Amino acid sequence: MNPVSMRRELSLKKKGYDLIAGVDEVGIGPLAGPVVAAAVILKAGARIRGLDDSKKLSPKVREELYSIIINSSVSIGVGIIDNSVIDRINILQASFRAIRSAIASLSIQPQQILVDGIRKIPGISMPQTSIKGGDGICSSIAAASIIAKVMRDRLMDNYDRVYPRYEFINHKGYGTEEHMKLLKKYGPTPIHRISYEPVFKSLLSKGYLFF
Repeated sequence: MNPVSMRRELSLKKKGYDLIAGVDEVGIGPLAGPVVAAAVILKAGARIRGLDDSKKLSPKVREELYSIIINSSVSIGVGIIDNSVIDRINILQASFRAIRSAIASLSIQPQQILVDGIRKIPGISMPQTSIKGGDGICSSIAAASIIAKVMRDRLMDNYDRVYPRYEFINHKGYGTEEHMKLLKKYGPTPIHRISYEPVFKSLLSKGYLFF
């Protein structure tokens, strides 16, 4: 039985919160590409079968749910922070910035934020609740994780066309064995995160420059 439900949203609605946004981000670990966050306010009574943590779903299922989530939402916001900012302010601060950007880009501002994880998001004025493992148990957070994942994967597929020899379409920038071999062979691209040790080492040991 899928544990993802609207229980938390319904509990908050009983307390008078009608606009509740689930937020989540993807792209903390990759060696290349942006971190992407999404904020999703689901429609009252929305029941989306198959919602789950995006990491547990196949690309095909994520794409199918993406369209359903779009049609089942009051508003969706997305925040994208590129690798140059990640290198400058670190990935934690970049992920916070992406989430704030996603919330700010909603067409209507929420009364309550549900956040995946254990940290509160700094710089958010509305009330927020952190839910450990929220992307696997809370509908609006699961929806946000799917939106963010699909958006980021599409961006990395586009980068694959710009840098075809790195095969971003396969690994999406994560540090797979395949990606590590290509990084060692060719050096980093302009979308690699220089502050991440494997990328920095490839520069240090080979003396590669951006191209």
